Amino acid sequence: MSQPIASALATLPFELVYDDGEPLESDWHVMQHAFLRELLHQAMVEQGRTDTYAGGNMFVYYSVEQAREVVTKGAPFRGPDVFWVTGIDEPGRLRRAWISWLEGGRLPDLIVELLSPSTAQIDRTVKKELYARVFRTSEYYMYDPEPRKLEGLWLAGDAYQPMAPGDQGRLWSRQLGLFLGIWHGFREDKEADWVRLYRPDGTLVPTQKERAEAERQRAEVALELVESERQRAEAARQRADAERQRAEAAEAELARLRALLEGRGQA
Repeated sequence: MSQPIASALATLPFELVYDDGEPLESDWHVMQHAFLRELLHQAMVEQGRTDTYAGGNMFVYYSVEQAREVVTKGAPFRGPDVFWVTGIDEPGRLRRAWISWLEGGRLPDLIVELLSPSTAQIDRTVKKELYARVFRTSEYYMYDPEPRKLEGLWLAGDAYQPMAPGDQGRLWSRQLGLFLGIWHGFREDKEADWVRLYRPDGTLVPTQKERAEAERQRAEVALELVESERQRAEAARQRADAERQRAEAAEAELARLRALLEGRGQA
């Protein structure tokens, strides 16, 4: 922890809470949470942005008063499942919580909640109200894996308005300059429907592993092309050798015939 941050926290008359002890709902929730954070990071790398942070499963402290309530009355919720913030310094710094007054007052610009039977109601009411009126989060997404439903909301004034889905039900994020959509496939060894990011042209934002695999495949294709060119060159060389040998044989035969004719003439 940097010295200014440590000093700022030391001035609080209480110790911040960093964990409410509540695990994520299922293996899918755990994997989707990490998956989406990785994709957000990779998307920003593609765009060359260095002022963003993708977090989640941590407390978001938006004021000292709220922090005091969390400590004295118990945490009302862990925080957004996944959130993304722009316009920040030190994006690579490790954080145990998002403490807005140590981040230049910044709060999430985009939030994704992964719904479950035990959290859907609060995600659609209490959290939605908090994100709109206190966080002022521009975009709020909710994904329910059971009905396979992805919803997106824009902030308009003090309330959210629903986004209209585009092609294949994908939702356009003005904040990211990307689409959010549902993708069916494998994450590690688990086959399921996952929330993923899509570029404007409809292609997936790849994970680091997918990018490495694509580069490996491109290298293999390039190697195959080089080998194919080598084989074509070798075949051309062999044809040229064969032509040369035929020409030499023809010249030798012609010389033999001339010599034979000359011999007969002299006889």
